[in-house]
Amino acid sequence: MDLPVMPPVKPMLAKSVAKIPPGMHYEAKWDGFRAIVYRDGDEVELGSRTGKPLTRYFPELVVAVRERLPERCVVDGEIVIARDGHLDFDALTERIHPADSRVRTLAERTPASLVAFDLLALDDASLLDVGLADRRALLVRALSGVTPPVHVAPATDDIEVARRWFEQYEGAGLDGVVAKPLDLRYRQDERAMYKIKHERTADVVVAGYRFHKSGPVVGSLLLGLYDDRGLLQHVGVSAAFTMKRRAELVAELEPLRMDDARGHPWAAWAEEAAHESARLPGAPSRWSGKKDLSWVPLRPERVVEVAYDHMENGARFRHTARFRRWRPDRTPESCTYAQLEEPVRYDLAEILGGP
Repeated sequence: MDLPVMPPVKPMLAKSVAKIPPGMHYEAKWDGFRAIVYRDGDEVELGSRTGKPLTRYFPELVVAVRERLPERCVVDGEIVIARDGHLDFDALTERIHPADSRVRTLAERTPASLVAFDLLALDDASLLDVGLADRRALLVRALSGVTPPVHVAPATDDIEVARRWFEQYEGAGLDGVVAKPLDLRYRQDERAMYKIKHERTADVVVAGYRFHKSGPVVGSLLLGLYDDRGLLQHVGVSAAFTMKRRAELVAELEPLRMDDARGHPWAAWAEEAAHESARLPGAPSRWSGKKDLSWVPLRPERVVEVAYDHMENGARFRHTARFRRWRPDRTPESCTYAQLEEPVRYDLAEILGGP
């Protein structure tokens, strides 16, 4: 491979802001795997946000890139999987599997798509020092007439359209809007763009915690919600605390600490089969590797209000929830999925076009 921009490229990133800033280029914020795509003739590489290759996990995209992208180019985009008109991040994570046979089976069962939103090189020219508006024009021209599973990300310079997207697109599994200065050059690994994400709050049960890697202080609180069967389901964690606060939490939660998990709603967490019928902490995964997933069980009696931006398949927090305050006025039993706001459904095909 011999391109004017060679791997690894670290993608340009975005910083969080509360409101959509005016006078910029706007795109939807995709909920998938960020990928830098390199094509030099038959040679194709899919690079992850960390620079590690994703190529072997998405053989169907390698074929699509060879068939649909320019002969020599470097494209910034997002790998996504859609099911029933909605992005499915869980299906995407299943694709990171060590067995080639499993990868190829999933490539047929849950094929991925590539949403392209930036062009870093074309033919023999590097575009890293070209302004965003010009890069976007070149991207649209280079991918004119492209067909699924490759898409050009919809974009607008109209802030009212961007505000409408912010409200509508969440129903298709997208989690906000990205704003980019029109003259922005491509700045690797810098937070030079802006992301605006939904934030909601929920009252959840604190049912355990994990220790921090640095010592016997709280690393993360384990959070739960009751389902319509009355079962406490593990929905995520809250983890952003100062070291002083982490130590304080150990003392605060000590009266609720259980000697072991017997009698706890998540007592079966160590049994792999138990994860098939319930959401429990410590599920084995390709992401955790040999990481210690043990946790300290607490009697599920305290309620905390947390902020979150997105629910994955309506079952768990997509990202780490942010601690807001204790809720001594709420009972654990009142912390159910019913309190969560349900985004209005929106068909992904309306965004990308095609089936």
